[in-house]
Amino acid sequence: MYRPHRASHVARRTLCHPESPGFPAPGGFPYASGVGTPSPLLREPVVTADLARVEAALAASVADEDPFLTEVVSHLLNAGGKRGRPLFCLAAAATCTDHLGPAPEPVVMGGVSVELVHLGSLYHDDVMDEADTRRQVESVNARWDNLTAILAGDYLLAKASEIAADLGTEVAGLLARTISRLCAGQVSELRSAFDTARTEDAYLQSIEGKTAALFATASRIGALTVGAPRPEVEALTSFGLGYGMAFQIVDDVLDITASPDQIGKPTGHDLVEGVYTLPVLRCLAAGGPTAGKLTRMLGAVPDDATVAEARALVRDSGQVESALDTAAGYVDAACAALGPLAGSAAGTAMVDHARSLVAGGRAMAASAA
Repeated sequence: MYRPHRASHVARRTLCHPESPGFPAPGGFPYASGVGTPSPLLREPVVTADLARVEAALAASVADEDPFLTEVVSHLLNAGGKRGRPLFCLAAAATCTDHLGPAPEPVVMGGVSVELVHLGSLYHDDVMDEADTRRQVESVNARWDNLTAILAGDYLLAKASEIAADLGTEVAGLLARTISRLCAGQVSELRSAFDTARTEDAYLQSIEGKTAALFATASRIGALTVGAPRPEVEALTSFGLGYGMAFQIVDDVLDITASPDQIGKPTGHDLVEGVYTLPVLRCLAAGGPTAGKLTRMLGAVPDDATVAEARALVRDSGQVESALDTAAGYVDAACAALGPLAGSAAGTAMVDHARSLVAGGRAMAASAA
């Protein structure tokens, strides 16, 4: 499907909070009691210390003998971020060993590899979206140009693969498959841009590839790098996948319901991009006058007034609550997948982290109503 040109002034979605521009902001969890609320996974000081090790290793991994290349590939890294995917890698390893001591070095490097994949994907996303900002700073494509951003994203993906290869053939193959799934999920989303007939199944398939797969991989690498038994590896992989599905659904809901001040990023952006997410799709599928009106408003790049009106229609349709119920179902399945692991200290924190995602999303959506 042809993808219409979209306004370049709108930044791509990001889960970064403007008051957390750098480390140790990683772990600031936007969907608990409020934006920036620390994740339950950070209750143990050693986890914060391990995230500091991840941060140092990230910086070292992108340092090149060419100063310009180092500057470009470090640009978003230096802008901050919560490092949620490395956090899952660390937590999964701790869950398997039932020990919250310092993580072994392979676990730290596994976290670095998944974060580099995430960062590389952001560089490419900003080119596709013609974004001017990312994490409250100028995007790489805006500061330099599209070609530089594309090549820098490629460099980050290559570095991630290099690190994964040092962790063994299984991890290397896993990361390669994950990058493939991420691309497939993004392509699926691109093909359905501005398509009011997009199906719910197509949406779920897309977010599994572009978001949930990397959370699943982060959890799996954490388990693999401590030599966990296969049942534990599979349990943590399932947890990461379910959490990642819920994570994206909640993020999509807040794009409809929240204010920019609440979540530290532009809202209504999905509608501008023509990315019709779960609450929008369910509103369209429900039929009736609201669905008809919304259908007439969508299908092309909307102006600001149309975005505001469309968001209000979806908020009033009851489909926000329906989407959050679906996210809660994914969290329930994720927590159930942990089985006996949920009783360990780290496992309990992972469960609490996942449940706070939906609880915080409900609270924020309600406060914006």
